[in-house]
Amino acid sequence: MKSKTKAIIVSIAIPLAVGGLSALITSGGMDTFEKLNKPPLSPPGWLFPIVWTILFIMMGIASYLVYAADEKLAVRTRALIVYAVQLGVNFFWSIFFFSFKWYLFSFFWLLLLWALIIFTTIKFYRISKTAAYLMVPYLLWVTFAGYLNLSISLLN
Repeated sequence: MKSKTKAIIVSIAIPLAVGGLSALITSGGMDTFEKLNKPPLSPPGWLFPIVWTILFIMMGIASYLVYAADEKLAVRTRALIVYAVQLGVNFFWSIFFFSFKWYLFSFFWLLLLWALIIFTTIKFYRISKTAAYLMVPYLLWVTFAGYLNLSISLLN
């Protein structure tokens, strides 16, 4: 397998694996979600894994573009470290929300994630505008998730 192809596959596999492991740990989470009082505009539970899969693929492509960019190694490394940190924060959000049912704490954790996504997007933008643009739907979805999370915290 060519090095470039392998790097793309690994770049996409990492966020998919993080999301998949988190989903596995919180496997009963959507059952819990369905029973909660939810605000207007709440999407059906089946939509979440579809959206997250698309977002994780887009994140993976973005990280590959940064990894493969013609930029100093130190600059790319710093951007990818911030990316990895936000991915770790993303991983724990669903555990806090679905497994522990810490709805208000999860909202504040989501604010941290939101800030880290912005920071990652800025870092990516300095290296690859395309990579940054690929992060925008993720930022928008997490913004919407913040609305859902805070509303669920208040309604339950």
